[in-house]
Amino acid sequence: MSETKVLLGQLLQFEADPFAMPDPGAAARHTRHGAVAVAGGRILAAGAADTVRTAHPDAAITDYGEALILPGFVDAHVHYPQTGIIASWGKRLIDWLNTYTFPEEMRFADPTYAQAAAALYLDTALAHGTTTVCSFCTIHPHSADAFFEAAAARGMRVAGGKTCMDRNAPDALRDTPQSAYDDSAALLARWHGTGRAVYAITPRFSPTSTPDQLAALGALWAENPGCLMQTHLSEQVDEVAWVADLYPDARDYLDTYEAHGLLGEGALFGHAIHLTDREKARLRDTGASLIHCPTSNSFIGSGIMAVDALCRAGQRVGLATDVGGGSNFGMLRTMAAAYELGQLHGTPLHPAHLVWLATEGSARALRMEADVGTLAPGSEADLMVLDLASIPAIAQRANRATTIWEAVFPTIMMGDDRAVAAVWVNGAPVVQP
Repeated sequence: MSETKVLLGQLLQFEADPFAMPDPGAAARHTRHGAVAVAGGRILAAGAADTVRTAHPDAAITDYGEALILPGFVDAHVHYPQTGIIASWGKRLIDWLNTYTFPEEMRFADPTYAQAAAALYLDTALAHGTTTVCSFCTIHPHSADAFFEAAAARGMRVAGGKTCMDRNAPDALRDTPQSAYDDSAALLARWHGTGRAVYAITPRFSPTSTPDQLAALGALWAENPGCLMQTHLSEQVDEVAWVADLYPDARDYLDTYEAHGLLGEGALFGHAIHLTDREKARLRDTGASLIHCPTSNSFIGSGIMAVDALCRAGQRVGLATDVGGGSNFGMLRTMAAAYELGQLHGTPLHPAHLVWLATEGSARALRMEADVGTLAPGSEADLMVLDLASIPAIAQRANRATTIWEAVFPTIMMGDDRAVAAVWVNGAPVVQP
């Protein structure tokens, strides 16, 4: 039997969805002197330190002092192949794709390049406290292999898939309806459920897929309903207009997916900013997930997702960096951007909303809440430890705090990877002081 380990520190454990609470802060229980016991890659218990230590008297102890132990962050929408072009200047969506994304993704024709990019991206994500990601790969099947192989080497639970495009992209980045189906089916058979991997069928978005390709991928999903489906929806106004031109018979943007079997539980729609009332109703009623990408939405000028209203209306919403349209690898900066955009929208999010979205909320969006995103017994032991006084500017503000949320908020707004004191993946430390 594997050795039991006990981590000591402060804990925040959500007992309810903060968007469903009059007082969002009351959704989580704060334990000042807490502990998490782990063994065999899973959480055995989380609660008061004295109680956990008494139940596991022979456990090895790691004491993180005043630091805050949380589930590892869950980043629900990234493009690992865009690691090399993150923070590129001055383009909106379509120009971004043509100027930066497509030229970079063509470099992934080289399997060695893909392997190096996957390793760099995942190591960078871990350094920022992110233990689970859902990533688009490139058109090349080996780019998905590289991603899943790198994640397996690090013991990470991830989701991802080969990006499919058969129009409005360079010839070197196009497949066909049949090859998209065949490549995706082969990757799905190889990776879905292997170790901690989940496959996501991945049409980039409706403008780069013909109706025949969307239908082929919809058929594949119908044959494999246990996997995920990820794409983009209503990111920018001119994109919505482009979709209307390309699909003149569709009721709206969402209908281009719905008509081809790409709407339902396990569907992940990145951005979802400019939605019609019909789209909102169908997304909610079918159990699809919307992924908020705040740094990307501001960086390329897309708009502001109505996070608070959508969550209160019963939508399933996750949070994501959207590397590399998103301008930062860390979920702390992403949480800060979500707060700032909420302020501009007139609905500032409470720190409890932000922490929940970055952990359990994103896990729910990915249909992984039974495995990651919480400190619940039986959950996989993916944990991160936040130093709430990582730099003097944060420490002086946190020292004035009278509640745990006042102590956490300065790290959300000003923290970066220096605030990540430790990261545990599958019950083992991978980032330590």
